[in-house]
Amino acid sequence: MRIITARPIDTESFRPYGQLLNVPDKPGRYDYQAELANGRDDATPNILLARANAVSLPLNMKVMERHPHSSQAFFPLNAERYIVMVCPDAADGGPDMGRLDAFLVSGSQGINYNAGTWHHPLTVLDSAAEFAALVWENNSEADTEWYTLTSEQQTRIEE
Repeated sequence: MRIITARPIDTESFRPYGQLLNVPDKPGRYDYQAELANGRDDATPNILLARANAVSLPLNMKVMERHPHSSQAFFPLNAERYIVMVCPDAADGGPDMGRLDAFLVSGSQGINYNAGTWHHPLTVLDSAAEFAALVWENNSEADTEWYTLTSEQQTRIEE
């Protein structure tokens, strides 16, 4: 099993997968912080609320998901920290687990996945957490693509 050490997230390292949404240091309005994308005329914006129980590291990854036609943004409402695990496409269209990145994210930072980015489902550390998320959906199977990792692709994430 491949072992990956999670590292603190930063804007440049996360750029191939999406945008890091930092809380502004100064008062004011900060527009266009994320590259929102909707690739289907019949999909509508879905603002969802999610609660996730905490897990501890190390974590053995078994699945990945992606939203092929939509970006997906997560905004922590009440979180200590969470972890995002992302990778590009492999030649066969599945996740390229050999190029997996794992990032530790503080509870004061949001993230926006680019459309089609393979990622592990929402995973929080330390204590249960709540999030708001934005994704475009039409309630079809095309909203989310799931991929079960083979035993050779399974990866262990450590801190």
